[in-house]
Amino acid sequence: MEMDSLQELWIEELRDLYSAENQLLKALPKMAKKASAPELQKAFQTHLKETEEHVDRLKKIFDKLGKKPTGKKCAAMEGLVEEGKEMMGEDLEDEVMDAALISAAQKVEHYEIGSYGTVRTWAKLMGDEASARLLQQTLDEEGKTDKLLSGLSEQINVEAMQPN
Repeated sequence: MEMDSLQELWIEELRDLYSAENQLLKALPKMAKKASAPELQKAFQTHLKETEEHVDRLKKIFDKLGKKPTGKKCAAMEGLVEEGKEMMGEDLEDEVMDAALISAAQKVEHYEIGSYGTVRTWAKLMGDEASARLLQQTLDEEGKTDKLLSGLSEQINVEAMQPN
């Protein structure tokens, strides 16, 4: 696809994020089910609800722009989800699986943080403050989830080090 403006690139990146979030909507319930630590299960369930809101925010932006959110598949998220599926298929002790789930989830969060930061900056640059605010709200939630996962990992990683 030929693009000759930042606006067109921005729309394509928003479509990429829309695809990424929808892929995540399918992956998070599986991750929650695979987690053994109740607090990790809860974190995945909470982030699932937030991800539904992220999709809704992106839809609002597309509605405002008069564009469709579909039409692009996020290859990066597809790869991250596939990596997570492979790991969930391994025979790991519960604590080790939880540590692996946190690792997979943080890879996703860092991808999303980078992506949302970029599209938020572009929205500001183009003077679309309403979209920038919606994107910032999502960016803040992604950062909060990453910090929560980091906190959970401090205990879970130590437990995963202990031989069973």
